[in-house]
Amino acid sequence: MLSRSTNSTKMRRLKQLPEMLKVLPDPPQTLWYRGNEALLKRPAVSIVGTRRPSAYTKEMTYLLAQKFASIGYAVVSGAAMGVDAMAHRGAFPDTIAVMANSLDIHYPKVNAKLIEAICKEGLALSEYEANTRATRYSFVVRNRIVVALGECLIIAEADENSGTMRSAEIALELGKKIYVLPQRLGESAGTWKLLHEGNAEMITDIERFVARFGVVEKRPQKEEDALLAFCQTIPTLEEAVAKFGDQVFAYELEGLITIKNLKVYPS
Repeated sequence: MLSRSTNSTKMRRLKQLPEMLKVLPDPPQTLWYRGNEALLKRPAVSIVGTRRPSAYTKEMTYLLAQKFASIGYAVVSGAAMGVDAMAHRGAFPDTIAVMANSLDIHYPKVNAKLIEAICKEGLALSEYEANTRATRYSFVVRNRIVVALGECLIIAEADENSGTMRSAEIALELGKKIYVLPQRLGESAGTWKLLHEGNAEMITDIERFVARFGVVEKRPQKEEDALLAFCQTIPTLEEAVAKFGDQVFAYELEGLITIKNLKVYPS
């Protein structure tokens, strides 16, 4: 579960643009932030992907982000539903969310609680002044910041003609390595295309992959209940029962999870 904090949630302007953003052909003129500015001093990886990931992708994204946080890395993503949300949840509170709107607006609404938690205990960034709503264009523009902040770009799952593939183009333009999760044939056409064209490397073992980055700071691994961790991915009731059986209903009775519209949510 995401914890509460008493940290200030006022929008503030960064006094200095992070060095990693200065390499962009069109760096942001101003960056506003809420939360823990010190996360910008951490090494980071960017994790992005589809808004409608498979249960497998959600689980692997969560685990991957969690492993990076455990070695002292920050995880950067765009606060969208799907892969972005799983990346933020897995790394929380060591996560940076780059918004396509101003920081006084929590969008998408489905991620409102997650975004508010990041604003308090993680770090939320935006180049937009107050009362600026997201547009189709601002999502594309936002992606360049997400990519630039990370040492590399990890694409968990993506359709071939998606905004995520624009992030891949930005990474290639910036000379950043791209890594993808293995997917079944016929799924995630975007990541398969990157692999076929030699523009990405497949992650075949999460533990070994993360170990390649070295330990910046050994951070305590979150001691999580397997079922509660799985429910962070918002699985279907069928998926949860297939994996954990009647334990799902026992947890619901205890108020640890919520079942609504055949989906399972952490309480």
